[in-house]
Amino acid sequence: MKEWIKSGTPWIWSTAGGLAVALVMVFGVLWMTAARGLPYFWPSQVVETAFIEKDGSKIRLIGEIREREEVAVRRLVESGFTIPGNEKFTTRYLLKSGNRDVAGFDFKWYPAPLLSKFTYPDNVLTVERREWGNFYGHLKSVKENGVVVANGDFALPELQKRVERARKLFDEIFRIEKQEIGDVNFELEKLRLKERKLQLAGKLDEAANQSIQNQRLETNGRFAEIQSRLDKLRAEIGRDTLSAEVMDGKVVDVPLSKVSEVYRANSLNIGDKIGFYFRKLYAFGTEDPREANTEGGIFPAIFGTVMLVIMMSILVMPLGVIAAVYMREYAGHGMFIRVIRIAVNNLAGVPSIVYGVFGLGFFVYSLGGTIDQLFFSEALPAPTFGSPGILWSSLTLAILTLPVVIVSTEEGLARVPRSLREGSLALGATKAETLWRTVLPMASPAMMTGLILAIARAAGETAPLMLVGVVKLAPSLPLDGHFPYFHLERQFMHLGFHIYDVGFQSPNIEAARPLVYATAFLLVLVIVVLNLAAVSLRNKLRENYRVLEGI
Repeated sequence: MKEWIKSGTPWIWSTAGGLAVALVMVFGVLWMTAARGLPYFWPSQVVETAFIEKDGSKIRLIGEIREREEVAVRRLVESGFTIPGNEKFTTRYLLKSGNRDVAGFDFKWYPAPLLSKFTYPDNVLTVERREWGNFYGHLKSVKENGVVVANGDFALPELQKRVERARKLFDEIFRIEKQEIGDVNFELEKLRLKERKLQLAGKLDEAANQSIQNQRLETNGRFAEIQSRLDKLRAEIGRDTLSAEVMDGKVVDVPLSKVSEVYRANSLNIGDKIGFYFRKLYAFGTEDPREANTEGGIFPAIFGTVMLVIMMSILVMPLGVIAAVYMREYAGHGMFIRVIRIAVNNLAGVPSIVYGVFGLGFFVYSLGGTIDQLFFSEALPAPTFGSPGILWSSLTLAILTLPVVIVSTEEGLARVPRSLREGSLALGATKAETLWRTVLPMASPAMMTGLILAIARAAGETAPLMLVGVVKLAPSLPLDGHFPYFHLERQFMHLGFHIYDVGFQSPNIEAARPLVYATAFLLVLVIVVLNLAAVSLRNKLRENYRVLEGI
């Protein structure tokens, strides 16, 4: 037994066992996140049943069964329900009945003993709306300007055709509002700032003022023409409505201008459901959010996260490598360098929110405010760089991850054999040439390891970003077609903050819960993709310098 312990075999198996447990835990978390988030995009069947109220009256219910759980009968009795039988526990269902604008709620728990038999009628209509969530009901007719144009069996094909027309009009309106009107507003703001700058410099003479006014009149004329087209499109999109009977028997009109999609979930075959699923999954990754981030897509958050990580990487690598090179290759071994190393190690353990406070105070208020005073005085008191933005967020995360890059780079430099340095110097190379052409290339795999660790930490950080740049909804992306094309001063959306906002700040938590899991799973995928790209580059560098394998 002693020989077996001395051989080191138990420690090998212990290490392997610990690694196996860690992998099981990681894949378990990923599986739970995917299992709770990805089914959200699958078309759920719509159930129709009846419920016995506390006063004994019976109401009809239409909606989707979202959850079920076991609950003590005593709790239901204390709430005023009369539960038949002598069972101590029973089942209750969470029903998504939609129609929040009609009923005032769209999620509610119902005890199973008070529900009648579940049925799944083929003619129940699911309407996905851009406002007020889903709508469920039995289609009665389709109207154009208040006049019925189809009802009965012909209503659904006519409705599908008009919904497609309304969707195209909505996309055109959205494009005009975001692009054409956005371009006009950008030009008007440039003219305002140009006029203000000339005023501050005392150079706003009659000729300059007349030129600005002429450009403003021309731009306003373009805006009036765009607005006229927009008004016509809005009038066209508001033409059609659908009438449907909801669960309380009322007939409700729903304007197609607010409708995203209509379908009968209970009549879809497996091929239709698969196509629907992947279409919704694609829309989730490519569209903008709506309904306080509880519906729609998360493309701005994906874009903001990737851009933030790329900018952080560009900023942190030179700083970390330069610091590590100085500490390893040029600095001595006195008290000063020992204090620096202790400080670097301590910085790695500082809570991230402290970095956020530092970034807000130093980068945003001090540095950004100074930049505004020197270069953007015409925009004051409205800040340009003196407010949170993606540049300050990237710098804050660069400082946060700097210790990781420094330590990894130092380790890589320490692994380069001294004989290689001496051989390079003996051949006549200077110390700088030796460092640039021999030492740094051989240490590059370790540098990439530091970058990988920095990406893994920075991509998931949320607390500091809440102070220095991230917002719930960003009106525009940091990257667009307006000069200088990449706007470092703009705020942005982030997947981590999106998860926090939807999960804890949403007014409709039941509707938002599946999106929290779906977004969390997507954030993990984004981090994995970024890390795999860095790992691939590191492996290529390592193949070029195999000499390190034997060190």
